[in-house]
Amino acid sequence: MFSWREKAEQLKNETYALYLAFRDPRVPWYAKVLIAGIVGYALSPIDLIPDFIPVIGYLDDMIIVPAGVYLALKMIPAEVLEECRMKAKTEAMESKSKWLIAGIIVLIWIIAAYIVFKVLTVVLNAA
Repeated sequence: MFSWREKAEQLKNETYALYLAFRDPRVPWYAKVLIAGIVGYALSPIDLIPDFIPVIGYLDDMIIVPAGVYLALKMIPAEVLEECRMKAKTEAMESKSKWLIAGIIVLIWIIAAYIVFKVLTVVLNAA
C-alpha cells in the first residue's frame, strides 16, 4: 500500500545518498555538477515557473527535479551509489553537512544572479 510517510523517507534517503555521492571521488565531475544543480534547484525558493501559477506552477517541481535525480543516479557508478544508499540509511545527516549544503545552494544562486546581471548589463548597454 502507498504511504506518504514511506515515500518521504525514501526521498530523504535518496537526497542524502546524492549528497554522499557528491563527496565521493569516484563520481565523475559532470555527475557532481548535475547533483549540485538539482539539489540546489530542489531546495531553492526560486523556481523557473512560480508555484502560484495554477497547475503548471508545480509542474516544474514534478518533472524537472525527478528527471534530474534520475539522470544523476544513472551517472553515478552502481557500486558507489549502493554504498551511498547504505550510508544514507544508517547515518544521520550531520549539522555541519546541512550548513555546507545550504552554503553551496546560496553560492550557486549568487553566481547565477551575477551572470544574469552581467548579461542584462551587456544587453541594455548594447541597446
